[in-house]
Order: sequence, then C-alpha cells, then structure tokens
Amino acid sequence: MADEELHNTSATGSQGQQDWQTDTKDEGSAEGTDATDKDDLALPMDKIEAVLNAKGSTASMTPQMRRVAQRQQENTRRVEESIKGTKANPSWFVPLFCTLMLLGLVWAVVYYLTSDYPIPNIGAWNLAIAFAIIMAGFLMTMWWR
Repeated sequence: MADEELHNTSATGSQGQQDWQTDTKDEGSAEGTDATDKDDLALPMDKIEAVLNAKGSTASMTPQMRRVAQRQQENTRRVEESIKGTKANPSWFVPLFCTLMLLGLVWAVVYYLTSDYPIPNIGAWNLAIAFAIIMAGFLMTMWWR
C-alpha cells in the first residue's frame, strides 16, 4: 500500500516540492534523447578544451571554468608527484623475465619432442630444469614496477 502511494504521486508533492527526476525523464523521453545529453551546463566545448589545455586567460573564464581549470591543475600536480615517488625497474628487467619464461617453455618442448635433449642422460630432470627456469621468470614478475 505504501508502494502504491509512492508511485501515484504527481510531479509536485503536497508541500509544493517539485519532482525533478520525473520532469527530466519526461523531457528526455519526449525528444527521444537521453537526459544526460542536456547536462552540458551551457559551456561550449571549445572553451572547455581551452581550459583543460590552459590556452585561455583566467580573465575571460566564467567561475565554472576557473574551477575546472583549478581542478585540472591540482590533478596534474598530484599525478606528477605520484610519478616522482614511484621507483622503476632497470631497462633489462622485463626482457630478462620474458626471456626466462620463454627459455623454460622451449626447454620443456624440446625435451618432450626429443625425450633426450637439451641435456642428454638426465631424463625427466630436464622438465624440472624447465620448470625452475619458468618459475624464476614468474617470480621476477612480482617485483615488476
């Protein structure tokens, strides 16, 4: 019963409050467009791009555009600080662990195809060697930054 009362309300409530959600849905469905298309705050796209690219002067900006520019500058500063704080691996790190994993795979495939090589007369220990080489490569991936 309470659900029926909620669904049977008009666009304005008993205290004169307007139901903005109902109005937005009606407008969007009347034109066949999504209601979020109208949420551009009347800012032209070229001005927004100028703000984000810092091409415009602050004197010609609206207060909304100034806030957008300020947020963009703060976000850029935060990203630059976080990049400075990260430690990078040496340039040889990624090629090494990729090479180890591929070498171990090739070692195992060669053993399965020949059943004697890459090291003759040790038998299935070739698989253990291949597995160890692959695991060394996978363990290196845990320290990759």
